[in-house]
Amino acid sequence: MPIRLLVSDVDGTLVDKEKQLTAATIAAVKQLQDQGVAFTLISARPMSGIRPLLDQLGFDGDVAAFNGGIIFRRDGTIVHRETLPVDVAREALTIAAEFEVDTWLFADDRWYATDPDGPHTSSERRSSAQEPVVAEDLVALLDRADKLTFVSDDEAMLHALYARVHTAIGDRATVAQSQVYYLDVTAKGANKGDGIAALSKALGIALEDTAAIGDQANDLPMLRRAGLPIAMGNAPEAVRKAAREVTRANDQDGVAHAIETIVLPRRH
Repeated sequence: MPIRLLVSDVDGTLVDKEKQLTAATIAAVKQLQDQGVAFTLISARPMSGIRPLLDQLGFDGDVAAFNGGIIFRRDGTIVHRETLPVDVAREALTIAAEFEVDTWLFADDRWYATDPDGPHTSSERRSSAQEPVVAEDLVALLDRADKLTFVSDDEAMLHALYARVHTAIGDRATVAQSQVYYLDVTAKGANKGDGIAALSKALGIALEDTAAIGDQANDLPMLRRAGLPIAMGNAPEAVRKAAREVTRANDQDGVAHAIETIVLPRRH
């Protein structure tokens, strides 16, 4: 099938390890669009963390934040939003309280954190393009929560937390790791599989004519639904196995390489 749309993840994929768009990536995206192939983004980031990228790319179409929980445009227009049910969010918080993790909550395009100096907050400052609001009690925010994130560098513990949370609420929410140190809980429809379907539908492009590129477990739902799934070279083995093609790592302009060598040759 000809590829008419490329949907890209952001962290670990479109941006390098410093969370920056490289000149090669910006040029490749422009070349893609000049050749008649549509392009858009889907990310676990909040809107505030995606907007600066849209400015650099000069992009005004629909993009997805929170793994598809919010579909919006650069001017701030929200096309679709699906928040976590309060009871589901509360249950996730209750389970997480048994584990030594930092907790973040995203609501109203703000980032709330139990510890402003905890693990990976410096990285999230860059990703979210904002400072955290310190909130020891997150319960008051649950009626408008877009995403809960549990943070730990203890991979085994975070996996155990994933198992507990997924077993308890996996039929009512999306529970996925966006990084090995992040466990995200979003609304049931806020997953990249439904997200890529919504983005392709908005553009009038069939999923079989859509390529998707990503690097983490939360990218698997979109890789499984896209006509052409592409994994980053820095992706773990399970993600690479789910893809049809594998490109270079994000610190080696992997998206630009994929556009030039995988997507553009299939544009007709």
